[in-house]
Parts: sequence; C-alpha cells; structure tokens
Amino acid sequence: MLDQRSQLSKPSRRLPNQRWQIHLQKAELAQKLADATNLSPIVCQLLINRGIETAAQAQAFLEPESLNLPSPLTEFPDLAVSVELLQEAIASHSKIAICGDYDADGMTSTALLLRSLRSLGAQVDYAIPSRMHEGYGINKRIVEEFHSEGVKLILTVDNGISAFEPIARAKELGLKVIITDHHDIPQKLPPADAILNPKLIAESSPYRGVAGVGVAYILAVSLAQKLDKTKGLIQPMLALFTLGTIADLAPLTGVNRRWVKRGLKLLPKSQLAGVQALIQVAGVQASNSKFKIQNSKLINNDSNQDVINAVPSPQSPVPSPQSLKPEDIGFRLGPRINAVGRIGNPLTVIELLTTDDAGIALERAMQCEQANASRQQMCEEIEQQAIAYVESQFLSTLQQDRVLVVVQPGWHHGVIGIVASRLVERYGVPVFIGTYEDEELIRGSARSIPEFHVFEALEYCHDLLGKYGGHKAAGGFSLPAKNLPELRSRLSEFANQCLELQHLKPLLQIDAQANFHQINQALYQQLNTLHPCGIDNPDPLFWTANVQVVEQQIVGKGHIKVTLSQTINSQQYQFKAIAWRWRDYYPLPPRLDIAYKLRENHFNGNTSLELELLGVRLAQKQLEPLNQLQIFYAASPKPLRTTFNYNQRQYTCGVYENNSLPELRIKNSDGKVLVMQPGSTIGLLGTSREDALEIDLSLPQYNSIVQAAMQALSALNVES
Repeated sequence: MLDQRSQLSKPSRRLPNQRWQIHLQKAELAQKLADATNLSPIVCQLLINRGIETAAQAQAFLEPESLNLPSPLTEFPDLAVSVELLQEAIASHSKIAICGDYDADGMTSTALLLRSLRSLGAQVDYAIPSRMHEGYGINKRIVEEFHSEGVKLILTVDNGISAFEPIARAKELGLKVIITDHHDIPQKLPPADAILNPKLIAESSPYRGVAGVGVAYILAVSLAQKLDKTKGLIQPMLALFTLGTIADLAPLTGVNRRWVKRGLKLLPKSQLAGVQALIQVAGVQASNSKFKIQNSKLINNDSNQDVINAVPSPQSPVPSPQSLKPEDIGFRLGPRINAVGRIGNPLTVIELLTTDDAGIALERAMQCEQANASRQQMCEEIEQQAIAYVESQFLSTLQQDRVLVVVQPGWHHGVIGIVASRLVERYGVPVFIGTYEDEELIRGSARSIPEFHVFEALEYCHDLLGKYGGHKAAGGFSLPAKNLPELRSRLSEFANQCLELQHLKPLLQIDAQANFHQINQALYQQLNTLHPCGIDNPDPLFWTANVQVVEQQIVGKGHIKVTLSQTINSQQYQFKAIAWRWRDYYPLPPRLDIAYKLRENHFNGNTSLELELLGVRLAQKQLEPLNQLQIFYAASPKPLRTTFNYNQRQYTCGVYENNSLPELRIKNSDGKVLVMQPGSTIGLLGTSREDALEIDLSLPQYNSIVQAAMQALSALNVES
C-alpha cells in the first residue's frame, strides 16, 4: 500500500494514451424524460445517448416484454419451408446432420438444435470442422462423410452462407440442405433448399440482430410449435440462446434484448446439467449440484467419492443471484466455452451442453476450466512477446505506419485474435497479427478501431492474400510468407488513407459526468433497468473530475487497486476502484480525472459499490480554460461576453447558462453558433438547436476557434 507521500517520490512512467469523447449533455430533455419516467436525470441522459428521447421509446426499451413482436414466420421467407423439411425428416426417420462451428455461438447453436431435435424424435448427429486443419465452415469432406453415413438432411448453424461449393456438392449427392447463419451475404447464394439469415430480412425487423444461436432458437421453437411439443423445451433452449448471444457479442437490441433478459433470469435455476456445472466451476454462484469442488477435486456430495482430478479451484462464488448479468457470461462463462473451441476439442462443449448426467457435465466443465487456464497463460505469454517485438521494431514508426502487422513463429492461432484486441487497446491502432503455419504460409487475425474497416483493408490487399474474410471490426486471413513485407506496406498505405493522427489513440465514449455524492445504491438500481447491456447498449461509462488518489497497490496479475476521494462542499466521499491489467501505469499520479463503470462487490456477505477504471488523465480542472470559465461564471455578477478576431473574421462569444450548466457559445457573422459544454468533445453547430449538427471539437478547425474564444474570455475576466 502506498500513501500519498510515497506516490510523489515515484512518479508514474505514463498514463493510458486515450481520447475521451463525452456525449453532449442534454439537460432539458433529460429532465423532461425524468419527469415522465420517474428515473433520475443521469439515467435519462444515458437513454438519450442511446437514441431514446420519448417516454414511449423509453417504455419499449425498459420493458421489452411490452412489445408486440411479429411472427418469425412472416419475417423469414424460408422458415416455413425449413420447418416442413425437418418435420418430414422426423416423420420418415431420415438421418439429419448438423454442421456447426468451433466458437461459442456455433457450439451453443449446435447443442441447442441437437437437444431440441432429439427431444422431438429426430435421428440427428453433428460435425464441427477442425479449427487448425480445415478452418471455418462446412466443407466437401464433411458433406461426403455425411452422405456416406446415410444422412438425408444437412443443417448448418452459424456457417454456410458463403459455402457455395460444399452445398452444391451436397445437392449433387441428393441431400437436402438448410442453411442457418447470420454472417454477411455473398454475391452468390449457395443452392440450399432453405436459407435462414437475418441479413436477408428487413433492416427494421426486431429479428435483424440475432446471432447464429438466435436463428437456431427461432427454428427450433417454430418446429416445436408446429409439432405441438413445446412443453419442457423452451427454457433449456433459452438458456443456450442467452449463452451464445452474449458470448458472440451480438447486439442486445430487438428480440435479443427481450430474450436475453428472460434467459439471464432463468440461467441460475437452469435444469441443464451443463449450465449448472459451468456456473459452479466459473464461480458465478453457489450451485445446487450434488457435486462440489473441494481441494481441487470434484467430490460427490452423496458418497464423498472423488470424481476427477481438477485444476485449482475457481474464485469464491458470490451469493446466488436472482438473475445473472451479461458480464457473468461475457467474462466467466463465455470464455470457458470459447477456450475449448480455440485450443481444445469442441466436442467437449457439445457434450457439456447436451448431457443430462450431472457427473459428466461437471467433468466436461472442469475440462473447459483447464482449457481456459491454458488459454489465459498462452495469451499472457504471447502478449508479452508481441509487446516486446512491437516496442523494439515498430514503436518509433507507429504514427507513420498507422497500423501494426505483427507476425512471429510458434504462436497458437486459436488465441492470437485475443492478443490482437489487447494490442489495439494498448497502442490505439489497427492490429494484424499472425503466425507461421509452416515455412511458406502465415495465418492471422485482425482487430480494428472505429475509423478503420478491416474487411475493406483485406480487400485492398486481396492479391497478396490467400483466404480472408471478416467485417468492419475484425477479420481473419492467410498469405504466403514471401508476401509479408508487401502486406505490411500495403496495409500502411490503406491506413494512411483513412486515419488521421488524432485517431491513433484508444477511444473512450463517455456517457455523462457524475460526482461521488451522486453515486449510491439508488442510482445503481436505476442503472439496472438498462440491463442487459452489451453491443449497441453499452455499460454506462461515467467520468469524474479532479479526484484524489488516497491509496494504491498492485494486486493479482498486474491490476491496480486504488482508493479515490472527492471533496464536495467540504465533505469527503471515497470509493474503492480497480484498474484491470494496468501494471504499466503504476503508480498513478495523485490527482486525476477518471472514467469508469460502476460495479457491485460482494465480499463476506457485504455488498458495496466500486468503480472499474477504464480511463484516467491528469486532472484537467487547472489545465482547461473552459473549466476555469465555469468558476469565473459562477463568481462573476455580470455576464461573460466579448468579441474576438480569428482568421480575419470577427466573432462574438460568451459563457451562458443552460439548465444550470454553463456552456460556451461562439457566433459568426452569418448567424451560425458553435456550442461547447465543459469536458465534452462533441459540440453543436447551426443556427438553432433544432437544426444543429453534432461535431467533433477535437478537429483542428473547431479546436482552434474554441481556444481563441477561451483566450478572449479569460483575458476579459482578468481585466475585470
């Protein structure tokens, strides 16, 4: 533990290199929405940031069960045909085979359809291609193997939309094919008997954002309803849908929000043995299983008999919650499933999620735990090697290159995508990371920043690559090793076309400012109404200015645990905070502006609120002229107004009050007004608020004029 004096004697080497984008605060609209919803203005500002500005929109978002959903049969053109094909196969006892995928979405989709089809009387089996030897998606080998086994109907899950040749081969062999997928639509669709893909339906449809497991869930429920056999089926399928949807980072809007909210309540009491085992092993909550973990072994509570040797026991479980949160899946359950797909055998997860035997389920859950521990160690080692390589080879040219291409031998392809994400967080540039399959072939993954489109970058280099695919934020690729120097040059060329220097910092999109006296359980409970949070509905991110670092220490594997204090009206407020994997920034300076999420901590039966730090910067209160203007405005009996010249034009400017919040307004001779609020990097520009456009104040043309206005007003205050 460090006190303040020891901090001063050892200054921090550096702070996170971030850019903060703070949403424009719409105080008047937030108050109006607060009056209509009985929520706090802070929470209403969060709704506004998510595009929700009316009471009706708020009700639909906060109470998704109130929505009247259209039938999936009217939204998916081939759904009725798919149900009919499966119904015929079940009635005729024809063999059905599922081709899945090795990620969490693909494995939960496979398990969902296996369980549901078997319970509906189908003869069904499955196959998953080898990640290391075959790569993603159905292939001709799998099709021909299914045919040799007497399969009559192939059902793809989370893949198949781009598999023209394998599907064509299946049709040559006389097989029926249903494709269920959610990936982008190719120019030429495969010749399947039916295709279910949300990218083929209207963008306005509430089903548009479902992942592969969502398509599988819709198909399974529709079939069960047609056969009038839904009893006992819906809840197990909903549990698997929830696991896969969150783990695949699907948007938590539309039906995803509605069904995930239901599923999170059901998961703690799920009747699926595999889900209960996974929850217990991950330490998410206490389990009612007859098996328990003791002294790194699984013990049968009934006989006290050892079941299987185990890895070190997981974290102590928290009290059993009424409902899980997405982070319980995203950070605890999902990684244990994904780890098996990355470095192990996907059959382990399929058995985990389809068995009804508690002992087998717990054995498979422990295998997931072991795979995840190995994955974590592998990621840590590769990350450190990658950082050392980058800082010795590319750090000096990073702003010139504007992209990182990191390729080394001996790395495991299954985990380098995770390492790429961590490098993006660290350096703020797009990252293409790869490893040698052999002396002649490189295989890699890419992760991006908001202003850089990975798939377009790969297409820009298509003549240098073998197989490649992806979307805006991520992708995968292979290339001949001899093309690596040219790939590095071509990607840098592409990056320099779309990235400015200001983009080369990790972006924090911050919702609202909060002071410590506003943070309490009442606020936290209101924040819970926004859940489930995830993609397109992110966890609320707050910022607080000028807090004091009271204590700090390194804990665990390089995390900083810190006590923070803020004084308001002579009263001191303190919170504990954690900054994950921030060893490089230790010790933190004594005064900071902080950006954070709120978290509940359960320890020894006590519940308290803590902060999860995502960003820090040197306290800006003494450094930013506009924040000084807040003080001037509060203390001055007369308005702060003046004129100034900039680029041979005259402007008027002043600090005005807008619903108790000061804001800077700059007006030109054409009547256009630029509006900026303290701490925000998003401003308004227009002749009125109604028609004003949101602009990025960090852009040079706006930043320069803001600085000129600040100087003029500061000089005015000094003169007065």
